Amino acid sequence: QVQLIESGGGLVQAGGSLRLSCAASGRTVSTYAMGWIRQAPGKEREFVATINWTGDRTYYTDSAKGRFTISRDNAKKSVYLQMNSLKSEDTAVYYCAATSPRLGLATEVEEYAYWGQGTQVTVSS
Repeated sequence: QVQLIESGGGLVQAGGSLRLSCAASGRTVSTYAMGWIRQAPGKEREFVATINWTGDRTYYTDSAKGRFTISRDNAKKSVYLQMNSLKSEDTAVYYCAATSPRLGLATEVEEYAYWGQGTQVTVSS
């Protein structure tokens, strides 16, 4: 079983930065593709970023490209999302998620089998 716990959310002004962290448990979690998904009020969950299990491949939704960076440390069983130049439209609950073991990326919300409880990110304009 895989458990995911996010941290690092909060309130930030537009243009500011936040770093989200996700601590994972589970013996084989290091072989899972990981991702960050967000959900704004009244909207469906939206894919933000993904990273493969070795950490050498990443993919971002268009709105995150150039501003967000996903990374992972398998020794610490952790995944991170560095968010810079934040905008009010980035306001959402951000979820850390994991797939089953795979070699590639996971760019669809439906591909994720395990989810954290979410952390709130609020960007004030």
